Amino acid sequence: MAPIADLLVGQSLRSTGHDVEHVMRLAGLDTPFPPILVERRTKRVIDGTHRLLAAILNGRESIEVTFFDGPPEEVYLRAVEANVSHGLPLSLADRRAAVERIVTSHPALSDRTIARIAGIGAKAVAVIRKRSTAVDAQLEGRVGRDGRVRPVNAEANRLRVAELIAEHPEASARELARIAGVSPATASDVRKRVLAGEGPIAAGTGAAAARSTDNAPGIGRGRGGRRLRLVRTDPAELLEKLVRDPSLRHKEEGRQLLRLLHQNFMRTEDWTEITAAVPTHCGALVVSLARQYAATWQEFAQELDERMRSLDSDDVAQGG
Repeated sequence: MAPIADLLVGQSLRSTGHDVEHVMRLAGLDTPFPPILVERRTKRVIDGTHRLLAAILNGRESIEVTFFDGPPEEVYLRAVEANVSHGLPLSLADRRAAVERIVTSHPALSDRTIARIAGIGAKAVAVIRKRSTAVDAQLEGRVGRDGRVRPVNAEANRLRVAELIAEHPEASARELARIAGVSPATASDVRKRVLAGEGPIAAGTGAAAARSTDNAPGIGRGRGGRRLRLVRTDPAELLEKLVRDPSLRHKEEGRQLLRLLHQNFMRTEDWTEITAAVPTHCGALVVSLARQYAATWQEFAQELDERMRSLDSDDVAQGG
């Protein structure tokens, strides 16, 4: 039981605001109300505002509550889900409005997951997502109802597996699948294609797929076109070499790059402890951020690589 005076009325999910007639009907009931859902941190009602107003109307000083201790970004999801599953149902227009907000605030959630939360069809969610101005093009996966992350761009994920194979040739298909966010079957298929000299993309056995594999880090061609696998260098050694380079240390931009590289340095043996520290309710968010950061570094690496290739070409042209 919580004192009503300590509670704050939550924001209504309905475009018409709180339903006065529904409050009056609840106030006339003799049966006890189910507990209302309240965010413990703010004491704001997540679900049950009509029950709270009915209790106030009846002159009650306390009401039964269930406290929510999750992150602030999950409060709205819980509110929508609760209002869809019981009590005064949301109108179709209000549910669509909720979907528009969710695809913006939680773009990593799958269409089916959002559909379950908002009580609307998955196809309708997909249509709303396409119309949304939210930018989620960089997301490589979406979180399903079972909490697993599934790829949005299958080709990009196959290329990612090929890169991991080059970096970790000893890794099992299951380990590659876990890191890349694909199924073990996909990781195994990519490994077979790479070892056979084919492109990692299932439908691309032509030039495009071959180029994709050749551009993956750690994979190159030797004499006669034979595919070579490069030995992975310890990142700590590379970072130490860069730190000692005065051409970087004596420039502000160079020092900024060194700070970024140092902050993002992580040994694979540290992953177990770090992943264990992530709470279950934060897992999807951390996965999404990690993938977006990885995509940003990948774009940076590609741009730098293209610049280096361009400078090399200029040097060759001037020398010739």
